[in-house]
Amino acid sequence: CHKPMTITLTNEIRSILPPSVRRKAGFRTGDQVEIKASGGIVMIVPKSTPADEYTPTQRKIIDAQLDEAEKGPLHGPFSDGKQIAAYMKTFQAQRRGKSKTKTR
Repeated sequence: CHKPMTITLTNEIRSILPPSVRRKAGFRTGDQVEIKASGGIVMIVPKSTPADEYTPTQRKIIDAQLDEAEKGPLHGPFSDGKQIAAYMKTFQAQRRGKSKTKTR
């Protein structure tokens, strides 16, 4: 068995792995696969990812949350820790003022 070859699937690699086969295998553009050959048999298997990598579904959720967060209020940049501390102190004071409710 020769050393496996790793490739990244792109739209240009259709002649190696047709779209219908990619769909059935669950491969998507950008996925890395290993091509192994031995004894006249060629195997194409997904490249294993480190345990701390996210699944495509998890990555989609995280990316959506990051996109949403970018729409929110941004603060800074701060030149040093003193500026951050001053901002946080002001922010906390504002939050305390908003959370007080009048009771009768």
